[in-house]
Amino acid sequence: MGELPSLSLADWVVLTVVDERPTHGFAIAALTAEDGALGRVWHIPRPIVYRCLDRLTGLALLQVETTEAGSRGPQRSILAITPAGSAAVAEWLHEPVRHVRDMRSTLLAKLALLTRRGDDPAGLIAAQHDILVPVRDTLRRRHAAASGFDQTLLTWRLENTEAAVRFLDAIGRSAAPLSPDGAH
Repeated sequence: MGELPSLSLADWVVLTVVDERPTHGFAIAALTAEDGALGRVWHIPRPIVYRCLDRLTGLALLQVETTEAGSRGPQRSILAITPAGSAAVAEWLHEPVRHVRDMRSTLLAKLALLTRRGDDPAGLIAAQHDILVPVRDTLRRRHAAASGFDQTLLTWRLENTEAAVRFLDAIGRSAAPLSPDGAH
């Protein structure tokens, strides 16, 4: 596809959920609520879900497929993904994050979304590992030569990167992919 659209993590999560099947905002908000299947990883408040839907529709990544009567309230728009939206999701889901700090949010969201789709996350895990190992190795070299606060800061970064690599190694060795609720 080329260059991915500049979207927030909330936008990507909403777009990817709609890529699973046409749906409406209330259903997405339930999934991304604090106790929802995806909200446990990345909580998106209901008003933000609706802003995302408007933005993604405006970018022609989503479109209104139909409207149906709501059970309690106004009609709901059933949204479907466009070909451009689907292509963007396919690329984004398999793209590793560039920074350790994005693993808790973006990488875990991608792993949860891939699992929901029944896709094997092994390629993403391997690509993420390939990005982090050289970073870890560079941090090790820099840490060994540092002193004072630079060494303190590098210790922090190195420990976080080491933990991230161990995490990837552990989930990469898993015999069975995890379900969204954490069960094998």
